[in-house]
Amino acid sequence: MTETTGSPVKGTFLPGTQIEIINPDIVRGQIQFALFDFDGTLSLIREGWQQVMIPMMVEILKDLNTGESDEELNTIVTDFVTRLTGKQTIYQMIELAEEIKKRGHEPKEPLEYKHQYLDLLWTQIKDRVHGLESGELQPLDWVVPGAMDIVRELHERDITMYLASGTDRPYVMNESGVLGLHPYFGDSERIYGALDDYKSFSKRMIIQKILKDNDLSGPGLVTFGDGYVEIEDTKTVGGIAVGVATNEAERVGIDEWKRNRLIQAGADIIMPDFREAKEVVAYLFNES
Repeated sequence: MTETTGSPVKGTFLPGTQIEIINPDIVRGQIQFALFDFDGTLSLIREGWQQVMIPMMVEILKDLNTGESDEELNTIVTDFVTRLTGKQTIYQMIELAEEIKKRGHEPKEPLEYKHQYLDLLWTQIKDRVHGLESGELQPLDWVVPGAMDIVRELHERDITMYLASGTDRPYVMNESGVLGLHPYFGDSERIYGALDDYKSFSKRMIIQKILKDNDLSGPGLVTFGDGYVEIEDTKTVGGIAVGVATNEAERVGIDEWKRNRLIQAGADIIMPDFREAKEVVAYLFNES
């Protein structure tokens, strides 16, 4: 990822925790619904996806022989891939097609690039998925630390949970299933993912659906996510946004780039993972 320099805001930490309160003025104690992003927030199955997508796109642009260096192309691609993280994958492919047009060439349909990327990514993650399906790998090793604790904590409080991902829905359904998450999301009925008809799904649509269907005001919804999109969309409707700045590769500590990006998007709270699930839930429910 590209680096974001400097810290936009310094929050205060809940005593004895790594939970950073950016906005102490949120309305606590009214939560009825929770929305989770999937990849990087709950699941680590697709950890490393950027290292598949970015080189693929750089190679496609390099083959146009524009004279741009690998470094220049890498910067361009990394910028738009990270800017669009959290949206459906197709939007990154639409941007790639636009970059090809800018260079005087006719691109393929964005959906073709998406399928090319998904094929490449599958070669990287297939052993993880098959290992989880067969029982050779353990789900706890492929979720963000504490992920099962946070969904259990919310479930015990009768909070209705939704999952919305920019990854295609069949993959989200399969991967959330092998991780054992379905029971927390209505046996999968409240799990949403990207569709080939990409205009018929967005995280914003899911957020608006939750509010409309339940005659809910903003403070009744909390969103947990590691991407700009779900944080910004939640704040737009007055919800509570918890930025999960996961260090996906090392699985410990804060990813400073994510932290800064999430704060810029409007995150009320920042945490590195869910190891302190009890503490953050107690805070959100005004129990501490």
